[in-house]
Amino acid sequence: MDNNDILRRLRYTLNLSDDSMMDMYAKGGEPVSRSEVSDWLKKEEDEAFDVVTDENLATFLNGVIVNYRGKQDGQTPVAEIVLDNNIILRKLKIAFNFKAEEMVYLLKLGGQKVSTTELSAFFRNPKHNKYKALNDQYLRNFLSGFQKQRDAQRDKL
Repeated sequence: MDNNDILRRLRYTLNLSDDSMMDMYAKGGEPVSRSEVSDWLKKEEDEAFDVVTDENLATFLNGVIVNYRGKQDGQTPVAEIVLDNNIILRKLKIAFNFKAEEMVYLLKLGGQKVSTTELSAFFRNPKHNKYKALNDQYLRNFLSGFQKQRDAQRDKL
């Protein structure tokens, strides 16, 4: 999955306005303008489209963590220069305080059956012999399940 698609999905799932997006970036330690947010959310065919770098997405995810969980030790987290799907999933787990069973449920809701044991392999150190790289389909299904859950919660209100 590309970073722009992940950012668009999270914006929709979390029901964030442009101002909220800018606030998340500021909480992540890197204020951005409304036009930057707008350009990142555009489709690739649009001439104003701009690519979300790994560092841009990491800053946003750090802002989401700070927004939903608060700063750890009072410090803003430093954005990673290089992101992979495992790091993205870990950041979402931290931000929303997901337990393994909830993550398994969200993956299932998105169409991906996985066990808690298999899920734990995604959070291991990459040097661990039981580490498993999270492929795009797993991340896509997790985000889809997360979106379905949030939509169902909004429908109940």
